Amino acid sequence: MPLISLTTDFGDLYPAAMKAVILGISPEAQIIDITHSIRQAGIREGAFALYSLVRYFPQGTVHIVVVDPGVGTSRRALAIKAGRTGKEQFFVGPDNGLLIPAARHLGEIEVYEITNPELMLKSGISATFHGRDIFAPVGAHLSKGTPLEAVGSKVSDFVSLDFENFEVDGPFLLGEIIFADSFGNVITNIPEDIVLKFSTFGSQVEVNGRKVSFVQTYGSVGQGESLALIGSHGFLEIAVNKGNAARQFGLKSGDQVVIKII
Repeated sequence: MPLISLTTDFGDLYPAAMKAVILGISPEAQIIDITHSIRQAGIREGAFALYSLVRYFPQGTVHIVVVDPGVGTSRRALAIKAGRTGKEQFFVGPDNGLLIPAARHLGEIEVYEITNPELMLKSGISATFHGRDIFAPVGAHLSKGTPLEAVGSKVSDFVSLDFENFEVDGPFLLGEIIFADSFGNVITNIPEDIVLKFSTFGSQVEVNGRKVSFVQTYGSVGQGESLALIGSHGFLEIAVNKGNAARQFGLKSGDQVVIKII
């Protein structure tokens, strides 16, 4: 059974149109919603959402990812194959960096520009909803075994994106918030190995000037207390036990964060 995942900033209504198009082409497809609650135009946020989950999906999964503030402009549409031979997954979405971290997380990638109108919605392409008119039908065709090469020509000058724009400056780790989850936990782009070079569990750190405990899990501090930990995604996370760190620290996706090792 073909497996297709959807990640968008669409909220309600629009994902249903994409699903209708997918099922019209690939009626056997199983569709998994990763999230449709990405902050509007939150490209880095959407990229992280898929990056954090992609390695758990099986071979052959097609990921359709649409956070696309450039829809209708000259930005390209892409289809990507990524992963070891026999373990590949596929990605479909806009050429704005959104697909790249998750694809590279699987290994080597092949990137193609989508130009073949035969794989797009036959009733026409709108200027404002390429999720429905281009990405959904192309993803559905790929899920049925259409070769990646059929979408168009291979490209190498795609827009790249990564989460590595953090710095180490003496006792300070300088990074950004790349995701705030529904619990109010805020996830930085500072990776586990960097944090553990400078700090140990049970110590304390300062987060934007506020002292918190660096621990292994949420229950290691009292209810309502702030903490820092390494989340399941492998990055430093700021949280409040049974509370909301995003509100308490005033942090959201895209904000800068300064971690001081004490």
